[in-house]
Amino acid sequence: MNNSTKKALKIGLPFLLAICFGWYTFTRLPVGDIIPYFKSANYWWILLGVFFGLLSHVSRAYRWKYLLQPMGYSLRFPNSIMAVFITYLANYGIPRSGEVLRAAVLTNYEGVPFQKSFGTIVAERMADLLVMLGIIGFTLVIQFDYIYTLLSKSIDSKRFILLAVLGLLFFGIIFIILKKSQSKLALKIKGFLFGLLEGVLSIFNMKHKWKFIFHTLFIWFMYVLMFYVTTFALPDLNNITIGAILVAFIAASFTIAATNGGIFVYPVAVMKAFGVFGIASVPSLAFGWIMWTSQTIMIIIFGTLSFIFLPIYNRKK
Repeated sequence: MNNSTKKALKIGLPFLLAICFGWYTFTRLPVGDIIPYFKSANYWWILLGVFFGLLSHVSRAYRWKYLLQPMGYSLRFPNSIMAVFITYLANYGIPRSGEVLRAAVLTNYEGVPFQKSFGTIVAERMADLLVMLGIIGFTLVIQFDYIYTLLSKSIDSKRFILLAVLGLLFFGIIFIILKKSQSKLALKIKGFLFGLLEGVLSIFNMKHKWKFIFHTLFIWFMYVLMFYVTTFALPDLNNITIGAILVAFIAASFTIAATNGGIFVYPVAVMKAFGVFGIASVPSLAFGWIMWTSQTIMIIIFGTLSFIFLPIYNRKK
């Protein structure tokens, strides 16, 4: 597969997913069923959710300096926060393109070599991944009985155990092969995995590691909190459990990574997750659209302003 084909797939597949889920959404549940929820929603709760989302982005921008300081670079906060919003806005067009733009901002306006600035972004993502795995683990613990009962009804336990054992054997064999192999592909994979591990471990060796860890936890706490408080905007969701909130939050988060900012897919993921807990599909889908729309409007506004004011703020450079 040549590079042009790979690039086309990276750009085209997210768009294709968005189109498919958009078609699914509007054929299964007409837009007319959702509009009344937008009209009757309590927008004070929605604005509070947007505020918490904004705090998470500001914290992410501030956290970045802790990764750059050990390399001898002092990051100006306005550049950092504008770079963060540019990242989110760009990802609505081409997924993961925002990370490249974010690193380029530092290269152009802060004099940080592109490789180093991009490396700090990878380290950030690894830290975020660890927190996300922690949220998933916590959710599995508090909802273990419910999830186990649900899975036991839909999955053959003997087949599941067999597949789990085969999966462990498969990964064990792959690990042994990679460990002993000296082929170019194996060396590249090992180098990539060791690089990721080194990036994660570097977080614990930095001078202000506890401040970095605090901001990382704060960012994700704000993410969950914005999701939770927004449910109060719809009376139909006022009695929702924290377990349902976390499951829906996890499902929605994966859609953002898989598509262009979760367009079309985000509301469907929320609806499906809430449906597992017996919550009606129409208010669940309406909530998903309210969540996605409110956060997207915030990103569009601040991302656009960042694109405009970034060169103005740095006009001397």
